[in-house]
Amino acid sequence: MGTKHPRVDAYIEQSAEFAKPILTHLRALVHKACPEVEEAWKWSFPNFLYHGMMCNMAGFKAHCSFGFWKGDLIFGDDKTAAAAAKESMGHFGRILSRADLPPDKVIIGYLKEAMRLNEAGVKKAPKPRAKEPKELAVPEIILTALKANPKAGETFAAFPYSHKKEYVEWITEAKTEATRGKRLATMLEWLTEGKSRNWKYKNC
Repeated sequence: MGTKHPRVDAYIEQSAEFAKPILTHLRALVHKACPEVEEAWKWSFPNFLYHGMMCNMAGFKAHCSFGFWKGDLIFGDDKTAAAAAKESMGHFGRILSRADLPPDKVIIGYLKEAMRLNEAGVKKAPKPRAKEPKELAVPEIILTALKANPKAGETFAAFPYSHKKEYVEWITEAKTEATRGKRLATMLEWLTEGKSRNWKYKNC
C-alpha cells in the first residue's frame, strides 16, 4: 500500500481555489497508477516516490504544474513537453484547469513509464555538456607576436581550442606590461618548442 503525507493534504487545502481540484485530481491519478507510491515533502511542494523520485506537482498563484523526475527519458524528443518544462517547471505547461491536462489514460501511461524506469534502475539522463566555441578571440598583441615568429604561430594554429585558450588567458591576465611582456616571450619560446602552456603538468 502507498502512503500519503499530511503536508500534501495541507498544501492542497491552502492552495488557490482554482488549484485545489487540479492538485486533488493529479494526486488521485498518481495513486491509481501506482498503488505503492509514497508521498514526500521536498523543496516546499509535493513529490511522489516509487523506487526513487518519480514525479511532483505544485500550485502557484495563477497556475499549477506537474513534472516527472525522468521527463527527458519519458518524453524523449517531444518538443512540446520540453518547452513546457522550461516555461513552468512541469511537463504539461501552465495548468489553469483540469481541461488543460491530457486525458487520464495518457497521464497514467506516463506514470507507468516512470514506474518502469525506476524499477529498472535507469538513471536520470545527464545534462549535455555545453560546447566550447569553435573560434577563440585572440588579442592583437598575441597575434602580432605570433606573426613575428612563424614557427610559434604554426604551433599555436595547430593547437586545439583548450591549449590556445590557456595561452590567451595567461597573457591577458597579466597585471602589468612588464609581466605581459615576459609571458609573451616565454609563450613564443615554448610554442617554438611545440609546448602547450601547461606542458610541465600535462607532459605535452
